[in-house]
Amino acid sequence: MSCLLYNKRSRRTLFKSDMAVFVAGLIGVIVFYIIILVIGLIAGRKKSTSSDSQFLADRDLGLFVSSFTLSATMVGGAYISGTASEIATRGLVNTVAPIAYNVGLAIAGVFFAPKVRRGDYTTIFDLFQMKFGKKMGAVLFCNELLANIFWEAAILGALGASLKSVIGLDMNVAVISSACVAIVYTFFGGLYSVAYTDVIQLIFIGAGLCIALPFTFMNEAVDLSRIEGKWLGTVPTAHIGNYIDTFAVVMFGGIPWQSYYQRVLACKSPSMARTATLISVIYSMLLFVPPALLGLAGASADWNATSYEGSLPLSETDLESILPMVLQYLCPTAVSVIALGALSAAVMSSADSIILAVGSVVARNIYQNILRPNASDREVVWVFRVSVIIVGILGTVIALTVKSVYGLLVLCGDLMAVLQFPQLICALWLKVGNTYGSLVGLIVGLLLRVLGGDQVLHIDAIIQYPFYDSTHNQQIFPFKVFAMLCSLAAIIVASYISYYVFTRNYLSKKFDIFHCFPTEEREIDTENENEMMLHKNPNKNSNLDSNDENKDEKTHIKLENDYRL
Repeated sequence: MSCLLYNKRSRRTLFKSDMAVFVAGLIGVIVFYIIILVIGLIAGRKKSTSSDSQFLADRDLGLFVSSFTLSATMVGGAYISGTASEIATRGLVNTVAPIAYNVGLAIAGVFFAPKVRRGDYTTIFDLFQMKFGKKMGAVLFCNELLANIFWEAAILGALGASLKSVIGLDMNVAVISSACVAIVYTFFGGLYSVAYTDVIQLIFIGAGLCIALPFTFMNEAVDLSRIEGKWLGTVPTAHIGNYIDTFAVVMFGGIPWQSYYQRVLACKSPSMARTATLISVIYSMLLFVPPALLGLAGASADWNATSYEGSLPLSETDLESILPMVLQYLCPTAVSVIALGALSAAVMSSADSIILAVGSVVARNIYQNILRPNASDREVVWVFRVSVIIVGILGTVIALTVKSVYGLLVLCGDLMAVLQFPQLICALWLKVGNTYGSLVGLIVGLLLRVLGGDQVLHIDAIIQYPFYDSTHNQQIFPFKVFAMLCSLAAIIVASYISYYVFTRNYLSKKFDIFHCFPTEEREIDTENENEMMLHKNPNKNSNLDSNDENKDEKTHIKLENDYRL
């Protein structure tokens, strides 16, 4: 009888404890969301509602805000949670994504950002459309569109799972409420709202995770001696080619994204775009440290000494969610709630960037540049806002209905490096780049990547490159980098061949089906079209650094008039 009473009291105490965690966590999340929403709406209200304001914050972002918002595009939910889980499972050496992304961001800041900002585009796809034609530019956007939607779904789903794990909040409620907050302030304020909320979110991320560190390592269950000699990780000699492939694809694949260039184009000047990017790399690397340490704590913990009731040793699936587990079982409730706010901040800083980037390209490069060239500015803004809602809803629905989009996200990420990066290089530096080259490069890169197979999506390799591991159906040769280089070579070769064939009259221009080489009758229309695309922005050239930059821009426009559709 006494044993029965004890069990009832234990269950009642446990229930009260769970309820306390739920209530505290729910209040914390609500307060955090209200703070972000209010800041986003206030930031958006102070500015105009023109398309230039919505897409690019009037190209008026200073160094402090631009560096923070650039870092926030990098430091998302996947960056934080992925770092912890990779450190816990495979060690520092194999935690490729954060390091490779930051190296890629530094390369983009030095070589790409100033040149793109100097061009004064509205989106990065303005550059593609001017160089390769409007329709080809739209085709190049398709992969990024899918990647963004899958990325949004993945991070919203991960946040919902974390909130459910730590405080017991229903996953549907968590995902929908998070998406709604990001959609609302992006809808009203555009980049102004996103940039200023990114500042707050980045501060929350750093503070929340740093607060959790001392409590985690003071927990008696944590003993770092358990992972001594293991935390660094190893790369098998036979898989070095595969390791190089992964590192290079992540590094180069992070460079072509519209969400990055949206911030670059919003900076006051090209030099500021470069400086802000390099500062953001420092922020991002600093924010790599707390989740890495929390991952090490999770890997070294004696989970028998905690209230964790799952199976032991931890499975690979459990280790993938090591960060929420560390917050739940190794930290006090109050600290867990604060750190959970940091995770929510990381997710929202990614989600708002995604819906803003996609909405901007759809409104500008699809609707205005292709469907309705004479659309008013107000019309373009409303198309942007509708696109924000649709993209937000799509990502939310996928997060709630599809069990895993990880494989599709990885494939799209690979294609950003294999397909989009060579296109960006040629759009910026290849004088004779044209639609023929772009199309051939796209086809070559896509075929070589897909025919190389994919383990995550269980696609068998049709092309078995050297050193192919038939036992595990795995490519050892860095075939993704090979596909990227082949795509780049194909764009250059096809562009030069088509240029010489048509400009030297080896083939009549009536066979120029993409109209890349205008006749005298088309030349004036092409020049006017280019000028109109660049000069849609009323603030053009207001903050460029020097006369040399204006000269570079005029040279760039002249080249486009010579070589594009």
